[in-house]
Parts: sequence; structure tokens; C-alpha cells
Amino acid sequence: MAEVERLKNQLQAEDLCLKEEVKPSHKFGEIVGESAALRKALYLVERVAVTGATVLILGETGTGKELFARAVHDLSARKDAPFIKVDCGAIPAELIESELFGHEKGAFTDAVKRRVGRFELADGGTIFLDEIGDLPLDLQTKLLRVLQEGAFERVGGMRTIKTDARVVAATNRNLSLRIGSGAFREDLYYRLATFPILLPPLRERPEDVPLLALHFINKYSAKLGKKIESVPQRLIEWLHAYHFPGNVRELENIIERAVILSTGNTLQLDVSFTSPRQTAPEPEELMTLEEVERSHITRVLGACNWRIEGPQGAAKLLGLHPSTLRSRMRKLNINRP
Repeated sequence: MAEVERLKNQLQAEDLCLKEEVKPSHKFGEIVGESAALRKALYLVERVAVTGATVLILGETGTGKELFARAVHDLSARKDAPFIKVDCGAIPAELIESELFGHEKGAFTDAVKRRVGRFELADGGTIFLDEIGDLPLDLQTKLLRVLQEGAFERVGGMRTIKTDARVVAATNRNLSLRIGSGAFREDLYYRLATFPILLPPLRERPEDVPLLALHFINKYSAKLGKKIESVPQRLIEWLHAYHFPGNVRELENIIERAVILSTGNTLQLDVSFTSPRQTAPEPEELMTLEEVERSHITRVLGACNWRIEGPQGAAKLLGLHPSTLRSRMRKLNINRP
């Protein structure tokens, strides 16, 4: 009888009721999860979306920065206007200025006709500058002007063009280190970081893994014409134990592969191609403890508009007495921009 009860419990654990659609309590498209860390990020999205503030989304690769950028757009008054994405890290340095601001006919050898840039296309809407940390220095100066004046010129053009595009930027790089090495302008950083949103990695929200897994199982089952009705408990346990260095994107890829491999109604997860692991950071991402502290305090101060005291001041958020915070700022050479 004990063995029968054990098998019964195992079957109940494996039956995840995949016929029922995953329904998180919030309405943010494909952003799935109920963890406190995710809810905090979504709360910030809701608060800033209705304003015209520039947003800087920070997070590791695969945490869903584009989804959050789209959520900012969709919850704003600009939702019916264009949402234009630019991957600053994927466009060659010699072409990105033309991509952003357009060019006039004859501006360079291959400019056989006038081209409208992304900022013009995004006028009245939102322009999403992904991987902003990879933007070349000379373009950073021109982007700073757009943020300050809402104006630019096409490559090879003389006419000043005004734009009302809201800027949402994102990066997985440590911009404090980029500033220290001279690869990123500090004044541009403070313009972009009017309202920073830090996305939690998946390893910090393990309770969201089952919800995300169900979401992706339903998504790819429908796409591939399959009917997955259960998932073995051991596979759920494996997913819980996995570190996910690639975050949500890696989980999605794992589930898509599993649905492709599944021949029946039970998910067949192939874990042979990967295993739980820690990835070493790139040399650029290594920081001293003092650099970590300086970066964190500066980020919190920026989010509080450099207000130290009061219920919404940086000292309160950091859990420090205002005098202690001022002392740390002096020691770390943190000055208001």
C-alpha cells in the first residue's frame, strides 16, 4: 500500500495540468512570473511608462530586456506609435550613424538615395537602443545631443531635424567600468539613467522557473502541433537545480528542444547537451569591492535624483544614516554630476 501511495503521489507530481493556460496575475505580454524580484521590476515599469522619462534597462544576457522595453512602450501614451529597435552591438561602426539618423543622397559612396533614420521613424513613439554600451564614442556625443535637444542632422545633411522619440536603452555591460576605461561618456550615462531598471537573473527567481517552463511548453506545443500533457518530476527538479547562465532565453531554448524531441504526451528533456555550471566573468566585468560599492551607491543616488534624506531618499533605500552615506560618498569620491 505504501508503494501504491508513493506511485500515486509521483504521478500527481508529474501531471502539471498543461491543458490549462498559464495565467500570471499581471498583464505584460510574454513576461511570465510571480516572484518578488520580477514584481519589483514590473512595478517600476508601470510607474515610469506613463511618463516621458528616458529609461535604462540593466541585466544579464537573456533576462528579457527587449520585453521590458516593449512593456514600457505598450503601457505609455505612445503605444499606438512606432516601437523601433536598434541593436547597437550588431551594426558595423561605419554604418550605425546612418542607421540612427539617416543620410542624404550622395553622403557617401553607396548613398544612392536619401534614407530616413531610426530616430525619424520613431518620432512620436519609442526607440529602443539595445546594447547601448557598444555604441562608438563619436556616436555617443550625437546621441547626447538628441537627448538634450531632441534634434539631429542626417549624414551629409545640413537641415536640423526635430524628433519626439522616447529613448529606452539597455545593456548587459557594466557602464561604470566602461566610463572608467574611457569607452563610455559619463554625461551620457546620467542622461540615459534617468530611471534605471535592473532585471533579476533567473537564478534569483527560481520560483518562476515552472511558470516559464509551462509557458514555453504551451507556446512550442502549439507551434509544432504537439500535445504535451505532463512533465516528469525529475525534469522539474533538474530545472530547479540548474544555474541558467543564459537566463530566460536559455530556458526557452531548452524547452523548445525538448518539445521537438518529444514523441508522445510527456515532455522529453535532453539534458545531455548541457549541465549546471558557473561561467567565469569576462576580464572587463571584474570589479574591486570599492568599485562595486561606488557603482551601487551611484546608481541608487541617480534613481533618487540625488536626494539623500527623506522617506524616498537614497539613505533610506540603502539602509544607512544620511551622515554615514555622505561619509561613504566622500571616501569613494562620489560627486553629484
